Amino acid sequence: VNSITEFLAQIEKAAPERIETIKLRIEQQLNEFKERIKVDVNRFEQEVLYYIEKLDVNEEVVRLKSHCKQFLQELKNNKTTKGKKLGFIAQEIGREINTIGSKANNAEIQNYVVKMKNELEKIKEQVLNIV
Repeated sequence: VNSITEFLAQIEKAAPERIETIKLRIEQQLNEFKERIKVDVNRFEQEVLYYIEKLDVNEEVVRLKSHCKQFLQELKNNKTTKGKKLGFIAQEIGREINTIGSKANNAEIQNYVVKMKNELEKIKEQVLNIV
């Protein structure tokens, strides 16, 4: 879980730069199209905002942090029946990691997603030992 949290911190650092890169690429393509066709700039700006919003991973990052924190708190809990709950939390962690991966559209972030998935598989194996 700590490794996942560390990789998540790296994703947080890379995410804003990724959005700016996408924005610049779209603007460059728009400028090329402007030479050939008439483009409604207001409509284009709306579409860019919609597209960038679809790629935003902030919500997933917040939820993933919350799930990791909850997982660690549950580990500290002295109850003997925590295996299934840890399994459910791990499942939620996996959902957030997968969503970040599907929205990433960036090689660096995808690399961290793969690393997080690898760590999650280790967690799942260990959780199965205590269920």
